[in-house]
Amino acid sequence: MADFNASVIETFRANGGAVDGPFEGKRLVLLHHVGRKSGRSRVTPLVAAADGDAILVCGSLGGAPADPAWVANIEAGPGQTTIELGDQELSARTTVVRPSEPEWPRLYGIWSAYWPDSKEYETHTSRKFPIIRLEPLS
Repeated sequence: MADFNASVIETFRANGGAVDGPFEGKRLVLLHHVGRKSGRSRVTPLVAAADGDAILVCGSLGGAPADPAWVANIEAGPGQTTIELGDQELSARTTVVRPSEPEWPRLYGIWSAYWPDSKEYETHTSRKFPIIRLEPLS
């Protein structure tokens, strides 16, 4: 997975955010976060759906049984991070929205409509995927 993500990140940066293959025509964001245990800076490429001015990403991990580590890193962080969107690097406020929260069905609906592969991911687990709302700061 690390090699795949490294390739996506390289392509994203070389092409102003455009990535081909399974992501062709879709918006991606590079999410910067710090490992809560390691303290290392990390970058994760994610499919990004729009919700007004905010960006929604999802901790689906392809339907794995547990949330991806980056979700816990964001939760443990300061509530703000850096994202790369197209050829811009922006600061963004982060909010992790769990399935138990009232806003989750609407936000997950937006993201899953944008990324139809989510329906396949849902068949691999009983876990409901957290949504992370990224609000770019001016």
